[in-house]
Amino acid sequence: MTKVILDKHKRDWWKSAAFYEIYPKSFQDTTGSGTGDLKGILSRLDYLEKLGIDAIWLCPVCASPQVDNGYDISDFRDIDPIYGTMADMEVLIAEAGKRGIGILVDLTLNHSSSEHFWFREALKSRDNPYHDYYIWRDGDGSVPPNDMRAAFGGSAWTYVPELGQWYFHQFAVEQPDLNWDNPRLRRELYDMMNFWADKGVAGFRLDVIDQIAKDPDRKITANGPRLHEFFRELSREALSREGLVSVGEAWGADPERARLYSAPDGSELSMVFQFEHICLDQQSGGEKWDLAPLSLPRLKECFRRWQQELYGTGWNSLFFNNHDLPRIVSRWGDDGVYRTQSAKMLATMLHGMQGTPFIYQGEELGMTNIRLELEQYQDLESLNLFRERTAQGYDPQDVMRSIRARGRDNARTPMQWTAGENAGFTTGTPWLPVNENHRFLNAEAELADPDSVFHYYRRLIALRKQYDVFRDGRFTLLCPEDPQVFAYTRDTDAAHMLVVCNFSGAEAAFSLPEAFRHAETLIANYPGEPDTLRPWEARILYHE
Repeated sequence: MTKVILDKHKRDWWKSAAFYEIYPKSFQDTTGSGTGDLKGILSRLDYLEKLGIDAIWLCPVCASPQVDNGYDISDFRDIDPIYGTMADMEVLIAEAGKRGIGILVDLTLNHSSSEHFWFREALKSRDNPYHDYYIWRDGDGSVPPNDMRAAFGGSAWTYVPELGQWYFHQFAVEQPDLNWDNPRLRRELYDMMNFWADKGVAGFRLDVIDQIAKDPDRKITANGPRLHEFFRELSREALSREGLVSVGEAWGADPERARLYSAPDGSELSMVFQFEHICLDQQSGGEKWDLAPLSLPRLKECFRRWQQELYGTGWNSLFFNNHDLPRIVSRWGDDGVYRTQSAKMLATMLHGMQGTPFIYQGEELGMTNIRLELEQYQDLESLNLFRERTAQGYDPQDVMRSIRARGRDNARTPMQWTAGENAGFTTGTPWLPVNENHRFLNAEAELADPDSVFHYYRRLIALRKQYDVFRDGRFTLLCPEDPQVFAYTRDTDAAHMLVVCNFSGAEAAFSLPEAFRHAETLIANYPGEPDTLRPWEARILYHE
């Protein structure tokens, strides 16, 4: 299977591409520190080339105190020493490029670290020119400006007695929000992005970018009044180079907004990274920790809306996993007897749709959630949740059940390369425990097995480049109310594709449409084509 290399200077190259997210801290350690590094990624480029991916979304490697695992950046133009040096980054960009792989830098344009030079200057006085790079409100320290809460717990306001002011932070206290109303700040950010573009990166993943136009006085965080004005300026000033791709993380997006974010004219961003489907298995009105069963008809309707309402008018990302989410095979599949089949089914379901697929490290192996004790978790969000909810009277066992199901450390356990010590991730003590199932679930074993999840992902990635219907086909949902089967067609004038998935561990009935009775099978996770779908079975059929 020869990899098709996409021209990264060509407009819209990313519509036929497959992206791969790397969480550097957990990918590959070369120093024995127990933390992954840039040279570790470099050492695994051949593996990624074999998989067939076209670009790497590299979670933050910029200088950071690591309060939020790098999403608290203290210098946007430097590399954190735990990962290496700028020279290492430059080598990685160059060597990945030789293999047809672009690098996307992950940037937190919504906030900085409290250790950033700008914020340290801002603390000196109200008259300091950097003071207005952040969001401040006057007060005497007794009562915050309002009752807004931070995403990681506690008030969204922190008082600075020396200034007699509160500063706003949507996340940790150490992550003050940037004031995008200040044109000088915006200029600094655009210049920084051009610095990275000059280094040769293929583009940017922009963290919580729909929150940059916040209005905390009106308790508006996402989709603030100046958001599209800022997006258009950002596009003009920092994203105008041909082929440069931008991926906007937008928890508050709906299809209508996404059409603006990702308009085909390129006036804002290349694509949206939205989460509506990921929030369907939580209690109505609750948080992600408030678990509820997934309704397959609701999931199908969600995907139908996004597929049809963005068709020809915008572009979506396709994902089930990332560094903030639990492993999908444990969440919606079967991480026991049918782990391989369900991992392949979920991949088939997603990769058959229109959009750019994002594969999170280890997803291509079918990696699973991990079960840890409280003291073993590292994630700030999970630890804060346990403290807050138990203080409110929640049963500690129920809180732990939620953390084990939804905690972000599920995705952050070290990459499972081999069956050996520490899964081949490090010769030292890993910063987060390795999942014990690495003894049978690892890249070395998957590469050696032609029927593995890894090789299934390889074939899916190759098919998306070989058949234009993956990129251009219209989406039609079949059997919308079926509680087991997720089936849909993708059609152009010349080509027709059917994706059939049994989203359950029991056999399921499905009547093949007449037009596909003699169609070619492009890929399937079981041999043969029986009348009844087997547990977690998936197929893609094609005819012209």
